[in-house]
Amino acid sequence: MKNYRANAGPFREHPYYSETEVERTCSDELRACGLYPASPQAIRIDRFIEKRFGVVPEAEDLPANVLGLTTFGTKGVQAIYVSRPLFEDEAQPARRRVTTTLAHEGGHGLLHAHLFAFADSLALFERDPDVTATKILCRDENARARSGYDGRWWELQANMAMAALLLPKALVLECVKPHLEARGSLGALVLVDAHRPAAIRLVSDTFDVNPRAAELRLAKLFPEGDRQLTL
Repeated sequence: MKNYRANAGPFREHPYYSETEVERTCSDELRACGLYPASPQAIRIDRFIEKRFGVVPEAEDLPANVLGLTTFGTKGVQAIYVSRPLFEDEAQPARRRVTTTLAHEGGHGLLHAHLFAFADSLALFERDPDVTATKILCRDENARARSGYDGRWWELQANMAMAALLLPKALVLECVKPHLEARGSLGALVLVDAHRPAAIRLVSDTFDVNPRAAELRLAKLFPEGDRQLTL
């Protein structure tokens, strides 16, 4: 992890994590909590949050379009909240959305808690309405009608951690192995277009995440324009 002085946004520092660092950090943290499965299966993210941060996720009446909220203190994560309507919705898509929300908040806890350790970590020159000296509010990106990267690197990094926590790379590759084909002289593994829908369903069902989460993870590992496994 490298630190840069932030030129904009609510933080004085801008930590940079490579995708490899995020993948390794999340897998190591799951193993340290005894929650990295021996074979592909759903990650117990609520239990991970309890063991790693010592807090129990709670339902809370949050502002409109806010799915989750993490509060911080000088010693790290103090509380993690999920929107009450989402938390209390028993439908499978909502339950899985709670899972991704918790993983996103856990990502903030793993990657950004140090930014709240000191009072001067937040920049005074520019505030973000979703970040204060003690918390990060995480909004529904669809409701925000956002497209692409908008400069909120802390949200991008939390999403990277969300994917790595719920869908560990090695376990996903093991899961979709029946749908991969070896191509070229080096036998590079590829996910052909004809197998992609079935692979998405398999990952969604195996890890108990919504199909969109599975689709995005596979698109990252096997970009459709370059179907070879991304190392």
